[in-house]
Amino acid sequence: MGYFVRSFFVFLFISVTSLALGQEFLQFEGEEGPGKGKHIVLVAGDDEYRSEESMPMLGKILAHRFGFKTTVLFPIDPETGNVVPNYQNNIPGLENLETADLMIMLVRFRELPDEQTRYIENFLKAGKPIIGLRTSTHAFAYQKNKTSPFAKWDWMSKTEGWEGGFGQRIFGETWVNHHGVHGKEGTRALINGVNQMNDHPVLRGVKDIWGPSDVYGIKNLPNDAQVLIYGQSTAGMTAEAPLMWEKAVMPIAWTKAYQLEGGKQGMAFASTMGASLDFESEDLRRLIINASFWLLDFSEAITEEMNVDYVGDYQPTMFGFDNFRKGMRLEDFR
Repeated sequence: MGYFVRSFFVFLFISVTSLALGQEFLQFEGEEGPGKGKHIVLVAGDDEYRSEESMPMLGKILAHRFGFKTTVLFPIDPETGNVVPNYQNNIPGLENLETADLMIMLVRFRELPDEQTRYIENFLKAGKPIIGLRTSTHAFAYQKNKTSPFAKWDWMSKTEGWEGGFGQRIFGETWVNHHGVHGKEGTRALINGVNQMNDHPVLRGVKDIWGPSDVYGIKNLPNDAQVLIYGQSTAGMTAEAPLMWEKAVMPIAWTKAYQLEGGKQGMAFASTMGASLDFESEDLRRLIINASFWLLDFSEAITEEMNVDYVGDYQPTMFGFDNFRKGMRLEDFR
């Protein structure tokens, strides 16, 4: 039996076993590769950009091609057991962060039970690395439980030291605006562009990124954030659309150190790209996988030839509210 076929059945067995045990997350055991022995938790939790599609896709690539153990978490309606992206108050399986070496999140406006959020806090207090995509700059919104100890994580927080909430504190930015016209303009990464850190390991082999999601406005990045890539709006939502030079360029990928009270210092990587359709760009996938390697101190293993092809089928759907696939179960994403 060939390597790919054998690995596919390993993935299938693990996913089915997890479901049979009543677990509410997917898990993929890596085989050989530089990531063997390391655990990455990927958290889907937004209601617009189809992270429930992109996170399992990335999890399978990281496991199958590079040997990481990966765990993929989803927003789940506890009454039906369905994956429901706009269910704001439940992402089961966050206890997997206790053994995780890296967290990748695409989360928007969640208000989770404190016992779930505590696992994220403990992970960050340990100073472990984190990647935040697209809406993770505004990951939390506390509308009901204003007395929660995590209400200061709200994206509009005014709490001293937590102004701008979780996104500002961890990634260096909260929600600002759509700098590009949402649903009409895309984003072109300016590789080798303004102030480009060309020799950074995260950019190794990254040559061309375009995605149909628009450029986010950025205005609050602290001085210690290191911008790796700037982006420009495109006059249309196709890769051939011209750049709109009348608009200012914006950071679309950067690194930043973070530290919680009483915790160790850690490192974050953030990108305002990340819609499931954006990941049809091979080099966006490469960027996130490179960032994972870099954050885990595997920079020497990053090569321009790293295979970031999909594992199995990937058919992302158009972003938008309430247009997610209804009635989906965990097994539909394995």
